[in-house]
Amino acid sequence: MKYVVVLADGMADEQLDALGGMTPLEYAKTPYIDALAPYSEIGIVSTIPEGCAKGSDTANLSVLGYDPKRYYFGRSPLEALSMGVTLQESDVTFRTNVVTLSEVEGAYEDKIILDHSCDEISTEEAKVLIEAVEAALGDEARKFYPGISYRHLLVWDKGSTKVKLTPPHDILEQCIGAYKPEGDHAEEIWELMKKSYDILKDHPINQARKAKGLKPANSIWIWGEGIKPQLPQFQAKYGISGAVISAVDLIKGIGIGAGMTSIDVEGATGNVHTNYKGKADAAIKCLLEDGQDFVYIHLEGPDECGHRNEHENKVLAISQIDQKIIGPIVKALEENGEVFRLMVLPDHATPVRLRTHTSEPVPYMIYDSTQKDEVDQLKCYSERYAKRTGIHYEKGHELMEHFIM
Repeated sequence: MKYVVVLADGMADEQLDALGGMTPLEYAKTPYIDALAPYSEIGIVSTIPEGCAKGSDTANLSVLGYDPKRYYFGRSPLEALSMGVTLQESDVTFRTNVVTLSEVEGAYEDKIILDHSCDEISTEEAKVLIEAVEAALGDEARKFYPGISYRHLLVWDKGSTKVKLTPPHDILEQCIGAYKPEGDHAEEIWELMKKSYDILKDHPINQARKAKGLKPANSIWIWGEGIKPQLPQFQAKYGISGAVISAVDLIKGIGIGAGMTSIDVEGATGNVHTNYKGKADAAIKCLLEDGQDFVYIHLEGPDECGHRNEHENKVLAISQIDQKIIGPIVKALEENGEVFRLMVLPDHATPVRLRTHTSEPVPYMIYDSTQKDEVDQLKCYSERYAKRTGIHYEKGHELMEHFIM
């Protein structure tokens, strides 16, 4: 048996007037999902336990079968694993975004956060900016590491997780002064962010971006604190080998921490325009040539579109996932005579109206190629239908055990 999880980050949403009262998932053209749904198990799953952060770190741990209440170490140390950064027991890590702040005159705390991703800045540009921040603000205790696009890392020796920090995508179009850090080292963290603005606002990279009509990456934003993670190994837990395919350091890090293979795909961007074909081809090779039993394909596009309030692009991302990921993988497995189980789901909802994550249960669909006797043509994969089935995994981390037979 081969196992495939297609994780459409943030795909679940609300019914939108702009889409005729449908959700983006209902509105999107998904012929391959539609063909499989009548033969599939459809229900809802709670991926974010009560009291846990409404993030992709919490939710993806749940989907992969790890109880976040037991195995949550923060998102940034998982990203550190993906980046190849060796952590010591005394290290505390922080996600460090480059963000776009308003550039009107006035105090730093009066600025508005305009974009958490700086128009999805390129990795090459962001690397230069983070290196400038490291040169000016890094020291023996604190070191900045460049990551992918807007997502970077701060490692703080003998830092503290006893601090309240706010994800930048949760406060878009709001004044940052209302979200200053609280707790241990709060003033130091704020000063790092404040000083970064002076370093970055007139940097040649940002001058060039503004000349092209792109948003500048004129400040860092520190959040997502965590400590060195220790996850049970996926193969020991489930008895099968596995791999993850993602453009996002967080997902790569979860996979690496769980002893899975992390597969890089050229042109994978983490947005609506990612290299879908490359990801599908990598998954097929992983299963049919490399001998892996399980592959976890993470697509970030729907989530980014939710944060950016782009319902049309969210619909497009979902359609692309269906037609360029699910379709080719199912076809390849069938043509090769493989028996397989396919699970499609989001990790959490990212409603375009709210532009941030929510914690309500999300719809899942499990298709088993060996069970085609019972068919219900009225079945469909959507938020509304999934709620009506009465199937609800209230402990999200238990769904993976159900999926892997």
